[in-house]
Amino acid sequence: MYDELTQVDIQKMQEEIDYRVQVLRPQLIEEVQTTRAFGDLSENFEYKEAKRAKNRNDSRIRYLQNMIRTAKVIDPASKEDTVGLFDRVTVYNEKLGREQSFQLVTTLRQDALKGLISKESPVGKALMGKKVGDRVLVQVNDRMSYYMVIRAMEKGEDDSSLEISRY
Repeated sequence: MYDELTQVDIQKMQEEIDYRVQVLRPQLIEEVQTTRAFGDLSENFEYKEAKRAKNRNDSRIRYLQNMIRTAKVIDPASKEDTVGLFDRVTVYNEKLGREQSFQLVTTLRQDALKGLISKESPVGKALMGKKVGDRVLVQVNDRMSYYMVIRAMEKGEDDSSLEISRY
């Protein structure tokens, strides 16, 4: 399995890896060494926290390296009149009876609270490749689905202003 990511996604992940390896890792190693000198390790909370922070950093580095290694790099370009990656779309949700706006992004940059919806989500899959005026079926699962009508679309582009997800 792989994630479909853009070249900007890959670049942003590599920048984070570089920062974590060159800046953060030496700081965390120094913190572990400093707190180790505080005494009995079985009761040394600072040492345990420093080790935990170092391990989280190392885990994030491995995660990002694996994402880069297994990623399928995609071109975010789409036709001028169809919904594509990084486009902002305004839809009328028939189930909720109101308008909603989304920007379609890669899974690495999704943040539903900010209106950034993954192209792999049920809504994203339903909207990709459609046109203004289309009524699309959003299939959430076998028992739940609903319709949306695309009211407006603003073409977007892949820029580095959208942060990659953290965990």
